[in-house]
Amino acid sequence: MPHVIIKHFDAALTGEQHAELSEAITRSVTQALGCSPHAVSIALRPVAPDDWHSSVFVPDIETCPQELIKSPDYSAV
Repeated sequence: MPHVIIKHFDAALTGEQHAELSEAITRSVTQALGCSPHAVSIALRPVAPDDWHSSVFVPDIETCPQELIKSPDYSAV
């Protein structure tokens, strides 16, 4: 029962972009974890740029590096 949460800066996505993102993530998750696509749920959580450090970086990245399968390289952004 994978549940994927994507925290991101606010972005206006079209219905088509939502569908494409959902399909790509679902495909990757089901291939990697061997689960049914019906078991996958996905949420998008917009985060204001001013809140990123305290709401995402510290609790999700800095505090839990062992959970990351890909680390950010903010210097390249």
